Amino acid sequence: MPIGDNRYHTAAQEDRCSPRTRLTIPATLRASGGRAFQTNVQDLSISGFSASSINRMHEGQMCWLTLPGLESLQAQVVWWENCIVGCAFEELLSPIVHDNILQRYTSTGVSRPMI
Repeated sequence: MPIGDNRYHTAAQEDRCSPRTRLTIPATLRASGGRAFQTNVQDLSISGFSASSINRMHEGQMCWLTLPGLESLQAQVVWWENCIVGCAFEELLSPIVHDNILQRYTSTGVSRPMI
């Protein structure tokens, strides 16, 4: 089922149910059928990210984001505007992985309330 046809996509992109953190992470992005290129992730949540992309990317296109120290994460392009691409991860990031990334790349880190 394409990402655009399910509730996860709607919740991730419209309701912004997961907080997005502004940051800068050097990464590699590769669109389906294309070559990998260097990028900077500009915001990150457990459901997706936005990053710089000089190359035009199209809604629905599959891509893979590689963050330092992690395996490639599959995502689907949701939008592209003025050399910035917004993508939704195919599988949500683990909150632990997300928090570790934030601690590494933000000055404020992150803390989750204990339940």
